[in-house]
Amino acid sequence: MLKKEEKEEIIKLIRLHDKDTGSAGVQYLLLTAKINSLEDHVKKHRKDKQTHRTLLKLYAQRRKLRKYLIDNYPNIYTKIREML
Repeated sequence: MLKKEEKEEIIKLIRLHDKDTGSAGVQYLLLTAKINSLEDHVKKHRKDKQTHRTLLKLYAQRRKLRKYLIDNYPNIYTKIREML
């Protein structure tokens, strides 16, 4: 799970304005960070099927968000891709 400080650092990277916490770019980066932490957990605990299922759901959610970003905000998506 991400700590509050980690989330704030991620939000500062791509936010559109000072109070932006829910734009598509921010959501994409937060999902990516959450997926990365869960992938580490699944590597250590291979029999944790519930976390694996959650990880698959997050993959699908990120894929949909990526498609939305590419279609509607291609400049933000290229900026995110360069950062990752």
